Amino acid sequence: MNGLVKEGSIGEVLFKSQIITEHELRAALEAQKVSGCRVGEALVRMGVVTQEDIDWALANQLNIPYVRLKKENIDPAAVEKVPGQLARRHSLCPVVLTGSELSVAMADPLNKEAIEELSRVSGCHINISVGLIREIREMHETLYGPDITQPELGFSSGQFSANVLAAVNADLTGAMLLNHLLLRVVQQKYAALALQPLGDQVRVLVRSGHKSTELGRLAITHYARLTERVRRLSGLATEGEGAASGVLKFLWQGKKIPFQALLMPGDGGQYVTLRLHAVSPQVNTMDDLGLTPRQRDDLATLAAAKQGLILFAGRSPEERSRLIDLFVDSSDHSGRTVLLIGERLGRGRSKFPRIPSSRCCADDSAAVIATAMEHDPDTLVIEDVTDLPTFIAASKAAMRGKLVVAGISHGSKGEVLKQLIYLIQKNYLIPTHVRGIVSSRCVLLLCPECKERYTPAPEELAALRLASGERAFYRPAGCPACDQTGYRGKKYLLDVIRFDAELLEALEMIRDSDGVVRYLRENGFRGIAEEGAELLERGEIAPGEYVASIIL
Repeated sequence: MNGLVKEGSIGEVLFKSQIITEHELRAALEAQKVSGCRVGEALVRMGVVTQEDIDWALANQLNIPYVRLKKENIDPAAVEKVPGQLARRHSLCPVVLTGSELSVAMADPLNKEAIEELSRVSGCHINISVGLIREIREMHETLYGPDITQPELGFSSGQFSANVLAAVNADLTGAMLLNHLLLRVVQQKYAALALQPLGDQVRVLVRSGHKSTELGRLAITHYARLTERVRRLSGLATEGEGAASGVLKFLWQGKKIPFQALLMPGDGGQYVTLRLHAVSPQVNTMDDLGLTPRQRDDLATLAAAKQGLILFAGRSPEERSRLIDLFVDSSDHSGRTVLLIGERLGRGRSKFPRIPSSRCCADDSAAVIATAMEHDPDTLVIEDVTDLPTFIAASKAAMRGKLVVAGISHGSKGEVLKQLIYLIQKNYLIPTHVRGIVSSRCVLLLCPECKERYTPAPEELAALRLASGERAFYRPAGCPACDQTGYRGKKYLLDVIRFDAELLEALEMIRDSDGVVRYLRENGFRGIAEEGAELLERGEIAPGEYVASIIL
């Protein structure tokens, strides 16, 4: 196995006994890195082997006796030689003391550190036999009583064996619990896992289709450590406040399975949802967004601008900032000073100085912009200018000849246009300083292998706001091809509005956002709404996705 595992280890014994394959061993080693468990435990959790398989292989391959433990066969003198905490820590049980020789049953007879510690503490020569971990832990309760000194995680469930529950509750980090829960989701083909704080307990639910099932309950005592682990594995700050999302990758049988991790503050702790993740398309440049020729030309014109205001709209600050980074990458910055303002910017290929707004001017974004202007940058890239004082500060920078590329949290071009028209009427903004608006939405594409046709309820049909006509509608079902998510991936849809002379003239005459949108459509504009309607018509997205991601 070319040094894959140590000689004489459980992994090597099982492999040489032809109980596991090299592929399964590699998967167990990857799982071990995530949870910190032993290889044998990882193999049992993965369903590759049973504990009895491991015991049999060790006993036969290493010529070590295999014993069944009963209270009447335990020598009290042997028990006196082995402290209870040592026995529990190393999953071993004293059996017989004969002179200076102590016989013990161990779940892992290859644990040399445990044998050396036991020999040192007892002062005896140690004879090893293999025992079932379940029986060893039962003997711990019988011989030493309840482990009152050892705190427990506090997870209870009728869905897991006593052996698994004991191991899970002994790990206060929550790593083993998280591993078992995600394993259950993958093996049972569930779509999502939810952790819901309820007073002094946390309810653990799994979801399949439109049905939720309770897996168990977790004491709130150590719940914060579990959510910290979820955040860390998902690439999120462990001390974050407010809602957050990331991607957690679970290792199973050598395959990295992505889960979307969603967290938001709840009463008593973080409300967490982990659902199988529909992978986003690889986006490295603006062209990876699947632009139409008109969108490509308009974006190229905006990228060539040297002054004025370009707004990027969208509800998700992460996706909005990512789009800004892609746009900045596509612009020509030769001979220009660029300054980024915000927490999420600066993840593109181009590297520029960045000012985290939380570290300057007491979180007053307008003051940060005013301070930045004293350094005379040519281009200001601002994460969020939604609130009025910040927007006014950004528009002042544009009036002074700077190029301002800024995010705004409105969800549609109509909402952005409405705010622009209001600011123009209040003389906070000069129309000719606006270069353009770019907004994006991300939709989930149905898996073509398992999407199912259905008839939406009348209320759902009304929410679609489509012209009447015969259409086929589909919704997600879930299959192995899509990892039971019901989706094959995501697609970005864009609105790109360039404020040329014709649009500025129309803006002066129309002066209301609905009228401007009608003007755009009458002049051949095609954006998010139009492309989304086409995807729905072709059965590539579900009606609910169309309403949630495009209409609302």
